[in-house]
Amino acid sequence: MVKAVKLADIAAELNVSIVTVSKALSGQKGVSEELRKKIKELADEMGYVPVHSAQKNRSKSYTIGIISLESYFTKFASFYWKMYQEVATKAVKKNCFTMLEIINAAAEEALEPPKLFEEERVDGIVIIGKPKKEYLKMLYQYKRIPMVFLDFYDDELVCDSVVSSGYIGSYQMTHYLIEKGHRKIAYVGTLMYTESITDRYFGYCKALMESNIEIRKDWIIPDREKNNGIIGMDYTFRLPHEMPTAFVCNNDVTAYALIQTLEKAGYRVPEDISVVGYDNYLYPEYGDSRITTYAVDMGEMARIAMHSLVKKIENVLYNESIHTVPGRMIVRDTVRDIN
Repeated sequence: MVKAVKLADIAAELNVSIVTVSKALSGQKGVSEELRKKIKELADEMGYVPVHSAQKNRSKSYTIGIISLESYFTKFASFYWKMYQEVATKAVKKNCFTMLEIINAAAEEALEPPKLFEEERVDGIVIIGKPKKEYLKMLYQYKRIPMVFLDFYDDELVCDSVVSSGYIGSYQMTHYLIEKGHRKIAYVGTLMYTESITDRYFGYCKALMESNIEIRKDWIIPDREKNNGIIGMDYTFRLPHEMPTAFVCNNDVTAYALIQTLEKAGYRVPEDISVVGYDNYLYPEYGDSRITTYAVDMGEMARIAMHSLVKKIENVLYNESIHTVPGRMIVRDTVRDIN
């Protein structure tokens, strides 16, 4: 049983009175906007549910299965582990309990259904990260269980999906480099491995095309092997013979590993070569690399995923769709202005 968060818990964290917290959350006067924002953000982070909401939804409690793949959880603190935590937090706010199942590579290859599906222990499913095509087709056999995809979508079948605005985000990051004088820009990501990597590549292409910059095949740099999906320091980059002045990376882990590779090869970032990433998320052991990046709003993605799933569980009539969540660019220290 998850312990309910009280106003006193929030007040203690911020060292303010319970009355102040109550006023901030109910929209009353007497609290500065800065403090009101802090209180609301902390309440959301802690999973606070107002008493009237808890009473209203007390009879509606669901068990939500969360499924992901071993390749996405190779590191405990991976991007998808963080995304799972966001979904679990949003589930608590909707009076739901979550169960996580990780599908290993052998089970994915053998098309073994998740145990959560076979035992029908859940009311709905959130699938985080795209499985292989054949495995995804097998999962469709269980569509009687309400299902939502998180951080990927399927071109062949419409299912509720929640993704970040990869196309727009990568376009903005590439356009930013062009504004800084760069015209020799490479893209780093294994195309067609996931929709998100490929969508981000198309955003990169659009920015180059608008500025009449050539899209060079030798400047499309893979960042993982397709058979295992391992990225980061465990992957060996093949740098091009003719080097660009900037790289657009499809995620921050790849950007960090590329920077290490460049520095080992004698290049300085950003003095010699600029690098931008995507996600605003690194493995904690990598530290703060100060990468200029595009921040994914994982909290909002998780909120929409849970909202859509509960509507499906409760048989609310609506059209299934792909929900695109915008993020924001964060300028740090890995880009040099060469104008």
